[in-house]
Amino acid sequence: MTQLAQTTGPRGTRILAYGAARGDLDVPNDDLIGPIDSSDEWIRQRTGIETRKRASHGVLALDLATDAAREAIEKSGVPAEDIDLVIVATISNVRQTPSISAVVADRVGANPAAAYDANAACAGFSYAVAQADALIRTGAAHHALVVGAEKLSDIVDGTDRSISFLLGDGAGAVVIGPSEEVGIGPVVWGSDGSKADAVGMNATLIEYRDGEAEWPTLRQEGQTVFRWAVWEMAKAAKAALEAAGITAADLSAFVPHQANMRIIDELAKQLKLPEHVLIGRDIATTGNTSAASIPLATHRLLAEHPELSGGLCLQIGFGAGLVYSGQVVRLP
Repeated sequence: MTQLAQTTGPRGTRILAYGAARGDLDVPNDDLIGPIDSSDEWIRQRTGIETRKRASHGVLALDLATDAAREAIEKSGVPAEDIDLVIVATISNVRQTPSISAVVADRVGANPAAAYDANAACAGFSYAVAQADALIRTGAAHHALVVGAEKLSDIVDGTDRSISFLLGDGAGAVVIGPSEEVGIGPVVWGSDGSKADAVGMNATLIEYRDGEAEWPTLRQEGQTVFRWAVWEMAKAAKAALEAAGITAADLSAFVPHQANMRIIDELAKQLKLPEHVLIGRDIATTGNTSAASIPLATHRLLAEHPELSGGLCLQIGFGAGLVYSGQVVRLP
């Protein structure tokens, strides 16, 4: 029997650089409280959000993704033409097809890289990092661009009290390349589709087309999501540490999905993080940007604390599906 050849790749991969792009508008709580009969104090106490970044009309998730990607590529030192894989994690592409990733690849000069979008909501960036790591290690790709990009203001109902005040717009990107040492640890990921109704769109495009529903927007059952995130994600985070062969004491940073400041604080408490571990907290002024939140928070943390370079960071995302994903990475 004729045997097929198979590609092989490097032992490990690592993140070479981060890039970021946030919406150009600052939207404080006071601008949103009227339609939801709320207050600035209520939102701050419930979520930790003071203001959030949103993009102007006409700016797409695609545009935010492009800007973040360009910064990551420039900082990485990898020529754009050497990037042969582009993955964009998003739930807010306004077109079902083509993918954001293929257009981003062309815009940044990575054409004809393999390109596809990943829809795993707030865990999407972590999912995409895991895929890029695996594809490089098998030899299917050499350098990857991974982007989390969202314009959630396009799919929010300003009168909805469950989620509207949480959401922001932005994109975060990384360039991943081969490494002699392991720079991206094993992924711990999964889903619980039995809780699919806990957070997601309130209608389909078919219902909208047929006049049976308004423009589909995000909704959530806040308490269901909060309880699941706090208890189940602490388990997943501990599993990611174990899979990487380290303990919380070995970490330099912890960057969870920026869903809610109370969730972030509770996760840190359950992980018993030592005082030296810095926690990414980007939600107060950026808001919840779904797939973009982990790279945006990491980008800010590195800018404020450059001494973290080379340290280990636990990242974990969780959201609609319900889905979750986490891994330990070495910071560039």
